[in-house]
Amino acid sequence: MSDQLPGGPEPIPAPPPAKHGWLNFAIDFGPLLVFFLVYKFTSGGSGAFAATAGAIKGTLAFMAAIVVAMAVSKWKLGRISPMLWMSGVLVIGFGALTVWFHDERFIVMKPTIIYAAFAVLLLGGWALGKPMLKYLLQSALEGMTERGWLLLSRNWGLFFAVLGIANHVMYELIEAQRMSFDLWLTIKVWGVTALSFLFTLTQVPVMLKNGLAVPEEAED
Repeated sequence: MSDQLPGGPEPIPAPPPAKHGWLNFAIDFGPLLVFFLVYKFTSGGSGAFAATAGAIKGTLAFMAAIVVAMAVSKWKLGRISPMLWMSGVLVIGFGALTVWFHDERFIVMKPTIIYAAFAVLLLGGWALGKPMLKYLLQSALEGMTERGWLLLSRNWGLFFAVLGIANHVMYELIEAQRMSFDLWLTIKVWGVTALSFLFTLTQVPVMLKNGLAVPEEAED
């Protein structure tokens, strides 16, 4: 679920619900993949923050894809999670700024703001004893205790904080022309996605130790 984006893109990485795993993956990361493919196939130039046609076309495609993802989520899952709503609003908002000003910095900036917002929300909730991740996902991890949700909220809050700091460092490197936009985008699409899944796997023991129900077929 989902940065899910540059200029708009980006799914927001989060632990997948027990059901409809493949669909949640497509909803969360599909729009970002659309941006990446459109940018790569239509990009006509290079340079740290050059206003390329590829970046603008990719941003427009990303904005359309996030709207489609929200519609599919409502149609197939019967809901649009608060996380997806927030991602959609930021994707469309920053996408509009990117297109209007023809400035790729809005694309690179957005993930930092998203990650920081979720880190503050999750860690703030954890400090107050409120498992905000449970409310943001609106997904049932059957049997999960409140303590389990609190631990997940804390762990994902820390993960988002690390992602936000890393993205800001890359933004500064791009500003200093020590890193290319293309390299940042590759890391954003493939690196962050891989890290999110690896981090999700590290949280499985936490979920199992705190009441997560295992499907019968998985027990056989």
